Amino acid sequence: MTDTPEYFPNRLDRAEQIILGLAERQANAQVELDELRQEMRELTTNVDRVLARSAILDDVLLELRDSHEQHQRNFEQHQRNFEEHQRNFEEHQRTTNAALQSLESILLQLIRNNS
Repeated sequence: MTDTPEYFPNRLDRAEQIILGLAERQANAQVELDELRQEMRELTTNVDRVLARSAILDDVLLELRDSHEQHQRNFEQHQRNFEEHQRNFEEHQRTTNAALQSLESILLQLIRNNS
């Protein structure tokens, strides 16, 4: 039965159909593969862009942190300077008041002595 002449053309036709089907599937797979490659390139480009921006933002963040820390140190130094000036002012005020009291005592004594 397999050696009959009618069987061979049917087998050949069937083999040709299978091969054509496989060729079509391969062509479709190649198109899909090309599309996936393009999408992968676009994704890679986007990832590269995001990573570059992330690196820039990391640098900016570090600079901001350093700047904030420096401002904090400056503020603390200004706060200490203010407190020292406040203490100096209070001490100056005490010594001035003490000197005024001494002068007042001297003046009262001079007034009594002249009376």
